[in-house]
Amino acid sequence: MNSRAKKFLLLFLAAVLVFGAGRVQKSLNTDRDRLGLTHAAVLENAPPMLAFTTVALGGFRGLISNFLWMRANDLQQDDKFFEAAQLATWITDLEPHFSQVWVFQGWNMAYNISVKFKENAPGDYTDRWRWLENGITLLRDEGLKYNPNDILIFRELAWFFQHKMGANLDDANMFYKKKWAEEMSPFFGASGTNYQNLISPQSAADMTNAVLLEKKFKLEPALVRSVDEKYGPFDWRLPEAHAIYWGVKGLAEAQKHSEKVKTSDFITLRRIIYQSIYQAFKHGRIVENPFTQTYSLEPNLELVKNVNDAYEEMSHDDAENRDHIERAQRNFLRDAVYFLYENNRMAEANKWFKYLGDKFPNQPIVENDPTSLPKSLTLDEYAVAVVQIDIGETSQERVTSAVQGLLVRSYLALAQDDNAGYDTFRRLATGVYRRYTRQTAGSRGDVRIPLPPYDELNKTVVTDLLNPQRGLPFEARAVLRTQLGLPAEIAAHAMTNAVPKIVSPVTNSPATNTP
Repeated sequence: MNSRAKKFLLLFLAAVLVFGAGRVQKSLNTDRDRLGLTHAAVLENAPPMLAFTTVALGGFRGLISNFLWMRANDLQQDDKFFEAAQLATWITDLEPHFSQVWVFQGWNMAYNISVKFKENAPGDYTDRWRWLENGITLLRDEGLKYNPNDILIFRELAWFFQHKMGANLDDANMFYKKKWAEEMSPFFGASGTNYQNLISPQSAADMTNAVLLEKKFKLEPALVRSVDEKYGPFDWRLPEAHAIYWGVKGLAEAQKHSEKVKTSDFITLRRIIYQSIYQAFKHGRIVENPFTQTYSLEPNLELVKNVNDAYEEMSHDDAENRDHIERAQRNFLRDAVYFLYENNRMAEANKWFKYLGDKFPNQPIVENDPTSLPKSLTLDEYAVAVVQIDIGETSQERVTSAVQGLLVRSYLALAQDDNAGYDTFRRLATGVYRRYTRQTAGSRGDVRIPLPPYDELNKTVVTDLLNPQRGLPFEARAVLRTQLGLPAEIAAHAMTNAVPKIVSPVTNSPATNTP
């Protein structure tokens, strides 16, 4: 056989083998789909080089990926995070259906690489924020693009919002929240609740926002509304709402492909949801201070019922961990009662105080006090006990500081025309003062570690707040002076020797040092 014939024969054999390999590959892909495994199918909407790589390397992709994966782990152990991130990028190119590498790379960016960057200026963590946002974008825009039903990626994406951005473990967490609020404000408005115009656009700007929100941030306005109606109301400028969104979306995908999902995956996503709702309850409301032009995060008390319902649902669905869930629910209810009391929402505080007692009648509600069963305490006594626990039972310095702190909060509320808040904080200050005095009294009634007289503490607080050099801004001082019936600041030369005459209920103002 001449050389030319051999070449034609070899080409023919090669063509037959390629055709045969294609038929076998198709059969293997069918079996892999049925078994929930990954396969080497051509990627949809993938860049040409990536699509070519996934097909051309065939089965060798796995071998190369394994080698790169081991090398990336070694680099990670040596704290060479940037190099590990580059290798992870190559692995995602070779195995785009391998969810673990997407999670690894996103985590590496958000947690490991980000903390390598310090402040650019006091309070400015721009570089660190960039890496956190890169980690979120990678999972949301790339990982889910090639793995739209992967529960692990949904769970990790939700975790970034709940833990990295929402919790306070990173010293840049307030900067993260600020940057995310700035990105979300154009879509959800100054209150963070304006999703209705995204669903039913009233203007060209609304329509543009709706399209941009879905295209860039992958947030579906209709699903936003569904999440808010079931679990909210939320401020969608804050990260907890987005953690819940991705948890809900992941659950929906898991239910569509339940044959490929383990029961524990459902529980993991539900846990993300109820933990995030609890976080939103504790600090899910942005409160702006008109005097200092700053904002703080305060409890979102509108969520109490939905948080409790989430615990009830989780307890029902996860019988194995029911004891842990109910313990967390009891802790939440104790917080809810106190926060409602602190905000002078007395009817709701009483309602949930009763609910707490009915659901856990034989469990103490005050930490380290086994006798504090719900039936043995009033709501007022419970609220004061919570403050006392926070500051220490018999520390004269801490109790003094706490009483003054509560008085400060009462006057800040008064400066903002919040009379209900003023009454609540003065009631707490008085209750703490009296409780400390009773508990530190000796057998003859004398106080071993006495507090300064209540009137003196009150006078010190007012004097400091009205001090032009270190007190409140001028506008707030003016309002407070008016509320307290004091002369205008220009005629306040005798302020340091004057005790403001404040009209308040007898239960709020101890007249002596031993109430």
